[in-house]
This record gives sequence, C-alpha cells and structure tokens, in this order.
Amino acid sequence: MARFLFTATYTAEGIKGLGKDGGTTRAEVVQALIENSGGRVEALYFAFGEHDLYIICELPDQVSAAALGIRVRGAGGVEATVVPLLTPGELDAAAGVDVTYQAPGR
Repeated sequence: MARFLFTATYTAEGIKGLGKDGGTTRAEVVQALIENSGGRVEALYFAFGEHDLYIICELPDQVSAAALGIRVRGAGGVEATVVPLLTPGELDAAAGVDVTYQAPGR
C-alpha cells in the first residue's frame, strides 16, 4: 500500500458544518471514507494555520487517492490536496535509478 498526506482547508460553509457536527463525527466520516476505499488512517489531526486538517493514510494506489480527492473536492465544503509520501527505503531506491538529465542553461 502507498502512503499519502491529505491536507484540507474548510470553506466558510464547511467550517459551519464542522462546528455543527464536531471534530469526532467529522473524523469518523473521514476514516470510513478511507477504509471504504481499501485504506487505513494512520493519523488525523485538526489544526489552525495554513490547513485545517491533516491526514496520513495508506491507500491501495494512486488511483484510489485521486478518486478520494475528486469526490471530496467535488462535494464542496473543503479544498483538499493529496501528496504521495515516500519511505526512506523508497527514496533510496529512487536515488539508485540512473537518470540522464541536463540542467537548464548547460
């Protein structure tokens, strides 16, 4: 399974709903959404600052992550982004791949 970081920023309408439903209920909805997509929530935190919600989760693949992003953003109430996460071992494997690259202006 692949890991992803979802960040979400609530719209004014979404904040009103969050205030009405509460954080625990919203977290349960998000957890069910991810689990119903074949995934698992590793961490879920509400915050204040640049984003209102941070989720680290495992999903079967990038298609599943994209599907969640499409559904959530399409439903309204929140602006969400999806960031693929790499383990140190995956980064090591990527660093070992021979790639030919020419920097701009060289």
